Amino acid sequence: MEEVNEAQCLEGDRSSLKSTMERNVKTQPDSPVKEKKLGMMKQFRESIKRVGERSHLASNSKESKDRSNSEQGGHSIDPEVTSPTHQLPPPPSPCLSAGSPMASPLKGLGGSFQRKEGGESAEDSLQKKHTRTRSDPSLIGDSLLKKGAYIRRSLRLVGNKKDKALKQEQLQPVTEITVDEKREREKERVEIKESYILPEIPLTPLSVMQINKLIGMEVLEEAYLNLLSLCQEFQREREECTEEASSMELAKKEKDLRLLYNALLDKVKEIVRDSSSLPSRNKDLLVHVARVIQEEEKREAEPGVGGVVGVGGWRGAWREAVSEGVQATLKSVHLDRPEQNASWLAIHLGMLGKAIVEDLKKVKGELQGSYPPSFDVFSTYVSCYHGAVSQHLKRLQQQVTDLKDYYTLLDWIINHYESEKIMSSPSLRPEMEAENIGLSLEEGFLDQLKGKYCMRAKEEMRASLDKILELENEDMWIKKQAPATDDEHFFNSDIHMDIWTKVKSNAVNSKRIDADLEMGVVCSCLEELQQFPKQFENEFRYCCNSMENPSLWADYQITYINSFKALKEHMEGYRECCPTQVDHLSREVDGLVHRLVQGLEDQFKNDVRPYLRRMMTRKWLSTDEDFQQLLSRTEKLSQHCSQMRHPYVQMFVSSLHYYVVKEYVSQLMKNNYSCKNRKHDKAATKMRVQWDELNDLFEEMKTTHDWLHPVGDHLSNIIGEKNKRDIKNHLKHLVADYPDISKKHLSAVLYFRGLVRGREKRVILQCLTELKKKLGTAGNTGDKKRGLFIDMQVTIANTNCLANMPFSCLSSLLPES
Repeated sequence: MEEVNEAQCLEGDRSSLKSTMERNVKTQPDSPVKEKKLGMMKQFRESIKRVGERSHLASNSKESKDRSNSEQGGHSIDPEVTSPTHQLPPPPSPCLSAGSPMASPLKGLGGSFQRKEGGESAEDSLQKKHTRTRSDPSLIGDSLLKKGAYIRRSLRLVGNKKDKALKQEQLQPVTEITVDEKREREKERVEIKESYILPEIPLTPLSVMQINKLIGMEVLEEAYLNLLSLCQEFQREREECTEEASSMELAKKEKDLRLLYNALLDKVKEIVRDSSSLPSRNKDLLVHVARVIQEEEKREAEPGVGGVVGVGGWRGAWREAVSEGVQATLKSVHLDRPEQNASWLAIHLGMLGKAIVEDLKKVKGELQGSYPPSFDVFSTYVSCYHGAVSQHLKRLQQQVTDLKDYYTLLDWIINHYESEKIMSSPSLRPEMEAENIGLSLEEGFLDQLKGKYCMRAKEEMRASLDKILELENEDMWIKKQAPATDDEHFFNSDIHMDIWTKVKSNAVNSKRIDADLEMGVVCSCLEELQQFPKQFENEFRYCCNSMENPSLWADYQITYINSFKALKEHMEGYRECCPTQVDHLSREVDGLVHRLVQGLEDQFKNDVRPYLRRMMTRKWLSTDEDFQQLLSRTEKLSQHCSQMRHPYVQMFVSSLHYYVVKEYVSQLMKNNYSCKNRKHDKAATKMRVQWDELNDLFEEMKTTHDWLHPVGDHLSNIIGEKNKRDIKNHLKHLVADYPDISKKHLSAVLYFRGLVRGREKRVILQCLTELKKKLGTAGNTGDKKRGLFIDMQVTIANTNCLANMPFSCLSSLLPES
């Protein structure tokens, strides 16, 4: 039963092979090897038939065997094997039939256009094997049976022993090699691939549909050679064309050729485009792609249909496909929308850098080994990445609106792309060492991006300043919160720190990218900051002018004087890079501080003016109430001034010192009161005591106008002098210290002393004139920087005896008309 089943299986195999052979014969009816193949098939059928007969004889009874053994002396010898008529040639393998992979002249090349020289074919090897089998007649029958079973198993895809052999072959140990040896082997392999021998072009090409199907199935070797054969056939027919019908047929064939070439080109570009994403699948295909491109480059100058690619030729189409593959890699990187993720750009660029490195590692380790060196594969991919990334960044830039995203984009371009994180990665060496690692950005793109970064920094600076004012109003002015003090017990606000921190952070971040960008960002921030002092002043006065607590109002003003003084100092650090902007800002800050100081002065002046106006009057002489109010308010101001920073505190105190002295002395110039009955002694004593208290107070406040101290003593000496004639002895020191005093000023002082008229007064005034002449021309006006009396107006006293007489009395004295 087993022998019958085996014979049936062999009969099925023969019918299967017969149908396969008939299909292949139909596919290539004009093949020059048809007769040889038919002969091989006939021999194979006869061999299978004899194997079946041998198998049938082997199934006879024991009697036949015993009889045969007795005839041969006990040895089992098959008579058919010893017969010369049964020494048949070995059957050809089914895998060598027409149309099979090994039967194809392309497939016989082992997947490459390279032809091994001096190597024997598979058919010769198999022939030798069968020749050795025929040398042992005793084993022919068993050999044929085994070969028949082997053919059956191979055709039915059983192949267990073959699979085991393959597995054992795959599990062979791999010998470790050094990096240098590996590079040498790769170099040798690449150098071998640079040259090639084009396999023999078939005399009769496949049909257009068959070639197109081979292209679609990515059987590029066979498809391309048949396409070349079709081109040769077309050239021959065109040369022999004479009739109009033939011309139409040629035009149709030319169109088919162009369609096939376009299909081949599209398939080549598709393989190259996907080679990075599918390197293992396309590795062998890329070898065929390279050979097709090389061959077409040789044929570009030849007339025909091959030159349908266009500008750049096949090599240009290959570069275009590489670029498209690179662009596809970049587009595959995940990208969130800005509204989905605040860090959308940073995340995307991080993933983009990793994708670039991984792809170039594949090119370096896998893809470039499938091309000849002339393709310069790694350099081409690097160049394509430079261009594709540049265009990708240009598209990303259109979505950027925030300052942090502009920073992220610039930082990635300038600091990350060329760094070891991406293009200078150690994993890409040594190939990358000879490459240009810079992006192929459009001219002006980077400057445009920096300009937008600066503009956005300016806009965010404006928004930050508005927010600072809003917080100050909410936290301080509306709540009437007392200002805080710093470690040195000065009034302090966080305004200057908030502003400085914002400018500093922008400067530091931009400096990491580019020094020129840092300058541009700082200048933009300072330009926006120039408007802030006036904006702050308007908001401050609007919110706090109606404040009922004058002391808190003064504290606020001192606080902001300190804050803007500190802001000015911070911004001075950028004078070297932005001198114009710093100068402008300094003027604006100085103007604001001056107005704040002036506001404090006006507040103090308005507060003490009523008390100063009542100096040098009868009430002043009899009570100290007004002076004590003046002194109390000045002391309170002194406490405020202790929390004001230098140098504004000295300016402020000195200005108030001058004001108090001037207003105090000015009351003598108003001629409101004249001391009589020796009251000038009491007035002089009181004036000296008050003056000493004011001097001590302003000394504690560290006034810089110490030149004002002597005026009180000089005037007290004149007013308190008992002998009128000795008054002129006190003029010398007065004129020396205050050369701007005039006869009108001295006359008013003498009036307060009680010396209204008379010869003594004229002598004193004449002495003043002589002293001023001795001082020279400059002494007439005095030192403008230290002028005191020049700013005092004198009210002319009415010393006429008839001034107070009624008009009725005066009319009686007038002559009759």
